[in-house]
Amino acid sequence: MAVWSQLVGQTDAVEVLSAAATAAAHLVDGTGSAAGMTHAWLFTGPPGSGRSVAARAFAAALQCTTPGGVGCGECQGCHTSMSGTHADVRMVVPEGLSISVAEMRALVQTSARRPTGGRWQVVVITDADRLTEGAANALLKAVEEPPARTVFLLCAPSDHPDDVSVTIRSRCRVVALRTPSAPAIAEVLQLRDRIDAETASWAASVCGGHVGRARRLATDPSARERRDKVLRIPINLRRLSDVFDAADDLVKAAETDAGEVSGSRDEAEKEALKTALGAGGTGKGTASATRGSAGAIKELERRQKSRATRTQRDALDLALVDLAGFYRDVLVTSSGSPAALNHPDHSSSSSQAAEKWTPESTLRRLEAVLSCREAIELNVKPRIAVEAMITQLYVG
Repeated sequence: MAVWSQLVGQTDAVEVLSAAATAAAHLVDGTGSAAGMTHAWLFTGPPGSGRSVAARAFAAALQCTTPGGVGCGECQGCHTSMSGTHADVRMVVPEGLSISVAEMRALVQTSARRPTGGRWQVVVITDADRLTEGAANALLKAVEEPPARTVFLLCAPSDHPDDVSVTIRSRCRVVALRTPSAPAIAEVLQLRDRIDAETASWAASVCGGHVGRARRLATDPSARERRDKVLRIPINLRRLSDVFDAADDLVKAAETDAGEVSGSRDEAEKEALKTALGAGGTGKGTASATRGSAGAIKELERRQKSRATRTQRDALDLALVDLAGFYRDVLVTSSGSPAALNHPDHSSSSSQAAEKWTPESTLRRLEAVLSCREAIELNVKPRIAVEAMITQLYVG
């Protein structure tokens, strides 16, 4: 299957990227026009639209060794690029809250090398909106004066200055991805993940256009249970004491999610580092080798803590998006709009709420959820932000 098969519901983007990959192959082979290819690309789109998937598929197409560079998905260049083992494709996936200037400077130095395979040196930054100011400046220098065979692929929610600096944006070609349709998501769940049609259709209808979340809801019972628990909060806020119970549940669910993702991984990383530093060895130099290991282990623990914080915030933000979708459904129901609901499986609850609340009070509740998301992004302690939000949900 071609590398583009991983990209769901993005026909226009695939057309643009395929043409660019073909032009890039002509440039490398000296067989035709290179029009349509450039050294820096910015992939934008809502969460779940497939920004990083598109970037990885494009990187694979650039490394494709078949004539014309079409991204066949079968050659060694495509296979190693998609699996993350290609020597000339570097993926920057920030695990913490930001991408540091030191990390970006090291990456820029590496990107200046000639590609080992003779085609392209490709740098993929999956969350360019997490670049610190210093890291963005370091990247800008490389994007302004790129090496001849280096391509930068940046992914961000939008091309707004809050996500990507204007100077970097002006040097990139933008590929805007859209939210995939529910039928397209259901189809890929059935064909790629072998999920039954009924479950795939349900997951596609409630995932908010997020392909990865649709797959998780379809395959993970605990994810479905957490979602249901979040969506029961608005109706279950009957007493003031319910506020603190609901806040506690939300925060603990996010912490559990983060623990499931990083718990076993953290321990494996720590053991691997200790082994690399000589732990358990019996040779002459092992004592001196392990003597200075405390600093390296402490640095690893710092990175792991930052990653856990990011994972917890992402899990909590996902719950807040679900809540915002519920209040949007209440507004849709009360207005009599024919628009599709975000949570059709909870339509009875949104109808019940629409009968009890005025549109003004529903809107205030929705604004409280959005304000909570902003507060957490500004480093307000999650529990404080969530308790303030749920108090407003209770008061209306």
